[in-house]
Amino acid sequence: MSLSPFHLAIPVYDLKATRHFYGEVFGLSEGRSSEQWVDFDFYGHQLVIHEHPKTASQESVHSNSVDGHEVPVPHFGIILKWEEWEALAERLRSFNTKFVIEPYIRFKGQVGEQATMFLFDPCGNALEFKAFKDMSQLFAK
Repeated sequence: MSLSPFHLAIPVYDLKATRHFYGEVFGLSEGRSSEQWVDFDFYGHQLVIHEHPKTASQESVHSNSVDGHEVPVPHFGIILKWEEWEALAERLRSFNTKFVIEPYIRFKGQVGEQATMFLFDPCGNALEFKAFKDMSQLFAK
């Protein structure tokens, strides 16, 4: 499967803290930047953090129940290879990251079984990182 890189621009009200989070905690490479925005290489995709006043979704978290957990909405993330997901979970733990949903296996033994974890960046943007041992399960019903 060949995918085109996506571009995602998100609002952040603390550019310095969020730049540290994506650059140091995640170890993402920084691209172009200005005093109001920063580009990051988000696993081959372009993630841009833009300075912006706090949004409603950053002030008050909405969630939906999935597999017995309250999943924050909206959220974004990436699907990693299983070993990369495990390494990221360990990296985040080494930075004492507070997870909204701790790393675990969702839908265990069912169609679509996946590893997942949820966390917030310093400005309240929710992220999900997941992995499938069998990528053919990505869209399985």
